This record gives sequence, structure tokens and C-alpha cells, in this order.
Amino acid sequence: MGALTGQGVVVTGAGRGIGRALAVRAAQEGARVVVNDLDAATAQAVADEIGGTAVPGDVTAPDAMIDAATEALGRVDVFFANAGIDGAGGPDSLQAPDDVWDRVLDVNVMAHVRAARVLVPRWLADGAGGRFVVTASAAGLLTMIGSAPYSVTKHAAVGFAEWLSVTYGARGVDVHAICPQGVRTQMLEEAGGLQALLSRDSALEPEQVADATVAAIEEGRFLVLPHPEVAGYYAARATDTDRWLAGMRRLQQKVDEAGALG
Repeated sequence: MGALTGQGVVVTGAGRGIGRALAVRAAQEGARVVVNDLDAATAQAVADEIGGTAVPGDVTAPDAMIDAATEALGRVDVFFANAGIDGAGGPDSLQAPDDVWDRVLDVNVMAHVRAARVLVPRWLADGAGGRFVVTASAAGLLTMIGSAPYSVTKHAAVGFAEWLSVTYGARGVDVHAICPQGVRTQMLEEAGGLQALLSRDSALEPEQVADATVAAIEEGRFLVLPHPEVAGYYAARATDTDRWLAGMRRLQQKVDEAGALG
């Protein structure tokens, strides 16, 4: 009997990539799974594959989706807030327009906040607790060369998950933050010249991320680090921030010279 066995699980952005892998693994663990994705066809395909229920919809307005998931499952015990977008890259993402920032913030941060607003009061009210799992990124711990909206919002996603754990962890709400580096998904395929940088410690398969997530849940660890090297980088950043930033600036110069963001 694992932590997900018999649980009512929702996975957002589950039509492909990490979300799909999480949904498949949850079903393998014996969970009852609701598959959410903006693309209704891919959500249905994954649901059919795992014997789950498809509830497509936009995660930035999650109330109706959560209500439909609750009706299908009886209760949402575990919520994987996985859906995310990368936003603007290019040689100068500082110039990304406000509407891009607004959309990336909406999906990568506020969608988590809005889902928690609905779920946490329900978990507290019935006394059974719940589990909230945010798919962030190593970019949320270390900073990301490239897209400013992505890096900033992933920091915010980790920060919100930490706040949620601090505030409600003693009241039965377990929280985890998934922070991988490169993963073989559509986002990595579309990273252009940054693929090599994102994969410098090897690009993982989405299934490996799902395995690491289940292991962290079983062990009660907040941070899910599918790339274990990230723990060392995170410690180095905290220990000597100026040295860390100097190293990142050197890396940025190499990227600039290679034209990877052009």
C-alpha cells in the first residue's frame, strides 16, 4: 500500500510529458485518476489508456474542473498542479510584453494559488487532509538562462509551495515541489540552442520524474529532485551567492557567444 493507493488524484497538464507520466504512475500505484489538459483529445486519450476520467479545461480557472473531478472521484485527495508554460525566450526576454508575463504568471503561479484556494479549505473542513504537488523546475531554485518569465514564475511556484507547506503542513496538508532540470518533453524539444545547457547533467524521461516524485511522496520530502545534482547546486548558491552569480554570468556569456538564444 503506497501513499497514492486508493487515492483520488487530479493531474493537470496531463495530456503529455511529465503530466502524462504522473497520471500513468498514479494509476499504476492504484489511484483513481482525473486527467486534465487544455487539449480535450489528449486528456481523453490518456484517461482511456489508464482507466481514468478526462476533465479538460483551463487551469487558470480551476473551480469547475475541481468540482467535476470531485464528482468523478468522490474526493480529491491529491492534486498535481503540473500544467505550465515556458513563456518568452529569445535574446532579450526582458522585453517580453506584459501580456506574455501575465499569461505565464497566470499559468505557472496563479493557477496553483486558485486551485489551493478551492482545495485547502475542503481538506481542512473534513479533517482528512490532502496533498498538493507543484511541478516547478530547477529554474525555480537556481535561476534559468533564457526566459525571464519562466525563471521568475518558477521561483514563485516554489515560493508558494513552501508557504503552503509552512502554513498548512501541521494541519494535514502535505506539499511537494518537483524541480527537475532537462526532461525529454515538447518544452525541451522547442528550447533550441538551450537544449544542451538544460541537458548538461543528462535529460531524463518523464517517467523518471514520475518515479522520483512517488519516491519523494513516500519519504515525505518536500523537494523532488529527479536530477540529484541540483541539491549540490542549490547548496552552493545559498552558501556563496556572489560566486554562484559570477559563474552564471560566465555561463550567460558562453550562451551569448554561441548565439544559443538567437
